[in-house]
Amino acid sequence: MADLVTVRYFAGARAASGVDAESCAAGTLEELVGRIVEAHGERLERVLTACSFLVDGTQTRDRTLQLSPGAVVDVLPPFAGG
Repeated sequence: MADLVTVRYFAGARAASGVDAESCAAGTLEELVGRIVEAHGERLERVLTACSFLVDGTQTRDRTLQLSPGAVVDVLPPFAGG
């Protein structure tokens, strides 16, 4: 069984998931993405195509990244502004 990580959603990802944060068991970023899509559906899946991820404060798009037990993964859609 994979260890629990904390997933925090921001902006459009928060709206698509319907939650601010949750815990999820996953060993890699790819596994985590699969589990949260399974839990929250197609709307979140569409948003995730444009998202980047912060894993313990470090930005990554490498979905093969191994997640440490207790890791914090921030799901960050592109932000508009100026």
